[in-house]
Amino acid sequence: MTPTSYGAARAVAVLCWIAVVLDGFDLVVLGALIPTLTGGELPWMTPAQATFVSTISLVGMTLGALSIGIATDWLGRRKVMIFAVLVFSLLTLACAFAQDYVQLGIFRFLAGFGLGGCLPTAIAMVTEFSSGRAGKASTTVMTGYHVGAVSTALLGLLVLPSLGWRAMFAVGAIPGFILAPIMYRMLPESPSFLIATGRRAEAEAIAARHGLDLPDATPAPEERTSLATLFRGQFLRNSIAICVTSFMGLLLVYALNTWLPKLMVAAGYSLTGGLWLLLLLNAGAICGLLVAGRVGDRIGLKVAAVAWFLCGGILLAVLSIRMGPVLLYPMVFLTGCFVFSAQVLVYAFVASNYPPGVRATALGVAAGVGRLGAIAGPLVGGTLVSMELGHPWGFYVFAVVGLLGALALVQSTVIRQKV
Repeated sequence: MTPTSYGAARAVAVLCWIAVVLDGFDLVVLGALIPTLTGGELPWMTPAQATFVSTISLVGMTLGALSIGIATDWLGRRKVMIFAVLVFSLLTLACAFAQDYVQLGIFRFLAGFGLGGCLPTAIAMVTEFSSGRAGKASTTVMTGYHVGAVSTALLGLLVLPSLGWRAMFAVGAIPGFILAPIMYRMLPESPSFLIATGRRAEAEAIAARHGLDLPDATPAPEERTSLATLFRGQFLRNSIAICVTSFMGLLLVYALNTWLPKLMVAAGYSLTGGLWLLLLLNAGAICGLLVAGRVGDRIGLKVAAVAWFLCGGILLAVLSIRMGPVLLYPMVFLTGCFVFSAQVLVYAFVASNYPPGVRATALGVAAGVGRLGAIAGPLVGGTLVSMELGHPWGFYVFAVVGLLGALALVQSTVIRQKV
């Protein structure tokens, strides 16, 4: 790869990373605003209404991941990526004008279609421009989610006191309207997609500009993808394994992000300490993402993902033990390293293992079913806390979830690629 082509390929990764940053902002902005929207003498909505809005947002993301994943394999990565950015930006802006919680819920549900579809499409693109480094590419682009989450907190400190909650949605939407035309001008179509759809000449031209190697043989155009494609033939076993693992992975991520402070309070730590541990958990997530992909590219993405789930489960079980800060802080940091990046390794494994013609659909299924785990996670944590079983049984339950994720992924196989 020449310096010029390397720079061109890197531009693809940067554009996708920025899209995931905006995706991350939009995913967590509602959570950042709920205390404001439900607090004060005249709350804008009740906690129960906020729960409805949050849940319907996740339902939209689930449907978005499933439907846009299929559209990406039909229409191409580039068109769908630009569409997803425009959709979640436009609907996030609409949230600034919501007059009640029903309107806000509708706008968040529709925004979920863009939010749910952005990540699978971004991972598919960076994988296909990564020259065999799928693990590093996938985990690096996922750091954008956490950067977006941190940006939400910082923007809240700057905007909320002076401009109010509506401005948070408006300001957060603006970058998407800037990014979309830049993508339209600079983002190429994936050569892997073009080859899968029989457009070899176009693929060769793009590959030459970006320093990518193409297979010598030109495969026959692959059949149009549907969800049913993933649940028959050689894909069946893998798809079931990926669905179970993704469900467990995002169950852990959302349960811990929602309930870790409360679980630590139940274990005898202070509330302030619990909040600091939540911050430490997410700091570990960023470091874990930077390490996990590189390890996966060396030892195999499946092996790395299984190991990450196992280590995450073990560390969660260990957190049930009362310990001092000298041991507790490193343990929570390491837990974040393994638990939060395990699911991203699953995405990387899917992206590298499924052929281009079904890759985005497979990623959409992994993300979509994972969103069901995201809905279940806070419910499981809340049930355990309400039954006063948060400590130690909450940690044991989540440890078992990590173990089940590892066991499911062990059942996956290497898919025979068409050549």
